[in-house]
Amino acid sequence: MTTRSSFVAAVFLLAVVGTCGERAAGQTVPNGEALFKAHCAMCHNDAATGANRAPSPAVLATKTQEEILRALESGAMVIYGNRVTEAERKAIAAYLSTNPGNSAAEASANLCQVKKPITADGVARRENWNSWGVDIANSRYQAHTSIGADNISRLKLKWAFGVPDTSTAYGQPTIVGGRLFIGSGDGKVYALDAETGCTIWVFQAETTVRTAITVGPAGNGKFLAYLADGEANLYAVDAESGMLAWKMKVDSHRTARVTGAATLHQGRLYVGTAGNEELTGGDPDYPCCTFRGSVTAIDALTGKMIWKGYAITEEPHEAKPGESHAKFTPAGGAIWDAPTIDTKLGRVYVGTGDAYVDPAEDGTDAIVAFDLATGKRLWAQQKTPNDVFNFGCLNPQRINCPPQIGPDVDFGSSPILQDLGHGHRVLLAGQKTGVMYGLDPDDGGKELWQVRIGQGSGLGGIEWGSATDGKRVYAANSDISTLTGAAPPSPGGLAAIDIRSGKLVWKTMPPEPACKGTAGCSAGQLAAVTAVPGVVFSGSMDGHLRAYSATNGKIVWDFDTTPEFKTANGVAAHGGSMSGSGPTVSGDMLYVTSGFNVTAGMPGNVVLAFQLMPSGTGSSY
Repeated sequence: MTTRSSFVAAVFLLAVVGTCGERAAGQTVPNGEALFKAHCAMCHNDAATGANRAPSPAVLATKTQEEILRALESGAMVIYGNRVTEAERKAIAAYLSTNPGNSAAEASANLCQVKKPITADGVARRENWNSWGVDIANSRYQAHTSIGADNISRLKLKWAFGVPDTSTAYGQPTIVGGRLFIGSGDGKVYALDAETGCTIWVFQAETTVRTAITVGPAGNGKFLAYLADGEANLYAVDAESGMLAWKMKVDSHRTARVTGAATLHQGRLYVGTAGNEELTGGDPDYPCCTFRGSVTAIDALTGKMIWKGYAITEEPHEAKPGESHAKFTPAGGAIWDAPTIDTKLGRVYVGTGDAYVDPAEDGTDAIVAFDLATGKRLWAQQKTPNDVFNFGCLNPQRINCPPQIGPDVDFGSSPILQDLGHGHRVLLAGQKTGVMYGLDPDDGGKELWQVRIGQGSGLGGIEWGSATDGKRVYAANSDISTLTGAAPPSPGGLAAIDIRSGKLVWKTMPPEPACKGTAGCSAGQLAAVTAVPGVVFSGSMDGHLRAYSATNGKIVWDFDTTPEFKTANGVAAHGGSMSGSGPTVSGDMLYVTSGFNVTAGMPGNVVLAFQLMPSGTGSSY
């Protein structure tokens, strides 16, 4: 899946370090410009960007030197970064960006003078938004809020927080016990006062944290915040103080990473694992490919692994003659999403990504069910067979790639489990093909219905997450690129689908972007959707967060997140494209991040907090 956060953010460095590792003979002081122009500009230019999914020099210039070095030294590009010297890495970063970054100093700005303690009552509040989908069914529906269709016009900006040293605002705000928890691109995790935005504590993980934070009890009045990073490390941090309680490696594969939030249920954490091997498969020297997506059950108090289940059940092996175009097979089936829990049947559901090598096993591009107690894979419903893709497919020599390149159409968002009444249930699953499926969890995932809301592609269709109010599922469509021919349809759109019949109730296309003509601007809607009674929120790549009437799809509120904002911590900040995470709602407040320029989009680094103001009053911002 080539659109997943820091994995794809590192794509822009593939050519840089894959080919720029060749040093000029006799050169003692590395020349970043010469290295880039001689070996990298072939891919990183405006004409080639679309075909190679590599950002242009203008996009690279928006990143800080710290961001680039992180990718080379401890992020997804570490395999390539290790090929060059430290001086050469710094030279490349300095040429690509003139902004050195200053995250260490800025992280400690605006510390709270009074730190309200986390209490059991605070953690138990129904209006909290904990983890990714607000509940273990991943509904992304907040019923316990005063925000609704009749007062949405009174939702005003209250405060803003600038995330230091980033051009993409990673993470989704978690709101628990009066605190906001959020990760960032440099591995810092912030605990903020949810009312004011002041900083309570900062925790430093090893690398990028883009998972939503999950908070749970640890006994004796203590609570732990769980997070994971881009090297598949899982952390338990004291939610009160930010001190590390324990840390463990979820997966030992060298390309493994965690992008979806841990789901907490009855003392266990369920964590999906994705990988960067789709990228490294483009390296002719890499022994491609052996990574398999997995779900791991972990004791929430101790960090001890209980079980691990793989989306692809067959273990990778050296390919036999004629079996594969890669050295090893099978591989792929990354799990990018937060697992969904079925307490009735004792199961865990996840969506999986494409295969990295041929042949594509049935656990790729599928919804997969695991036994909650043992991790045994129970069934897999594959919707796109033979979807094989890695970055070797972009090489004219087709390294590790079959003759037919797959469309790269993962299930990248969490399945949603819903009760239909009278003994019937449905599992709602959106795919990058642009199709929403209704599956029967009580009959091995048998398809009940499907409806198409977009054309789909590796950057199209349903990307990050949908929401349901128990009657309809609300799905956003990207289609910033599609699988169609020369005249693709307009990108974007939010659709409402009846979850019982699969009937398309309404679909609202976005207005023409005000930022049209700006690099990275698009009307595509990739960000996860959030619903409250009567209202659906969807962020756009044009930087606007819009609220839609759940009844008819009419846009009833619109906020442009792209301007510069005065921030609570004094860090210069502005919004940009909205992708990945979605808004979170708690009580009379709504929180959202803005800024995304990975393979596409406009940069930004802001967290925004909105509050429902009394009638007749303006913003408190």
